[in-house]
Amino acid sequence: MLRVVAQGLVGRSATLQSCIESGFVKIFSIARTCVVALGGWWYCVAGLAAGAPPLFVLNSLEANVSVIDPVTWTETARIPTGKEPHHLYLTPDEKSIIVANALGDTLTFVDPRTAEVQRTVRGIVDPYHLRFSPDMKWFITAANRLNHVDFYRWDGRDLTLVQRVATSRTPSHLWIDSRSATVYSTMQDSDELVAIDIATQTIKWRVKTGPMPADVYGSPDGKHLFVGLTGGDSVEVFDISGRDAASIKRIKTGNGAHAFRAAGDGRHLYVSNRVANSISKIDMGTLQIVESYPVPGGPDCMDVSADGRYIYVSSRWARKLSVVDTQAKKVVRQVNVGKSPHGVWTLQHAPR
Repeated sequence: MLRVVAQGLVGRSATLQSCIESGFVKIFSIARTCVVALGGWWYCVAGLAAGAPPLFVLNSLEANVSVIDPVTWTETARIPTGKEPHHLYLTPDEKSIIVANALGDTLTFVDPRTAEVQRTVRGIVDPYHLRFSPDMKWFITAANRLNHVDFYRWDGRDLTLVQRVATSRTPSHLWIDSRSATVYSTMQDSDELVAIDIATQTIKWRVKTGPMPADVYGSPDGKHLFVGLTGGDSVEVFDISGRDAASIKRIKTGNGAHAFRAAGDGRHLYVSNRVANSISKIDMGTLQIVESYPVPGGPDCMDVSADGRYIYVSSRWARKLSVVDTQAKKVVRQVNVGKSPHGVWTLQHAPR
């Protein structure tokens, strides 16, 4: 059993004046709590107007998380984490956002509504990407720099390592099918897509992909997988309805096709084109691009507003969170964040 260490927050008796002097609080018309986080970072957790949950943006090269108020569109906090936080995921009970700190070998649990740090779990080796299985029994991570995929049992609070599956070079992103039967992982540096049987934790098959595959997403009908080719200009589509996977099409989206997020309507899928500075909207039925949006600064990870109108995307090279209005088809707002922003998440999102 992995050792779970409570987050060592100190200074809870710090005064409101200290918060004001730290530069994070200018008005105290809303109740606020000021705390000191590990490493000497000051931050203030604000009660958000109208109960709107915050947006979280992971700053990979600063080892912290920006907390964004979606009402005022200001950064209200910087939460310290372990080294190189890249991706994050919601626990099945929706009580915690898990930030995976790849070089820190830790997971940081954060309240998705208040942005308060809940605890830190140590001993998770190189958690670059992460997912829970739909049946909520498995927590699976991709060890990007160490070439393995890890299976943990999840009992609702604690994680127990069950199996470490050796893969090809640089496992990147994960997707788990709706039956919790198979996890798919892209291999960034060996240009492969690998399928692993969850029940036996053994590799079922592997297939070659285009250059530098990154994110992977499964169609709602379970027949197709979409793979972003970051080393190319396309999304590669695989038919997985048979015993083995078969590449059936490459949809040209733009240079550096990278991360996916569902539009929320059960039909369309967004992909960020990091080098082309754009986001493409794909019809998963026709396998065609139906819309494109210009996004500066190297668009990367995304989330989508609950009504489906706005895309929240980390502009990786510009140190900003960009907000895209899909009706106006342009960026309508940007918020300054930290160095190399990567994962983006909000509790108030469109269906995935």
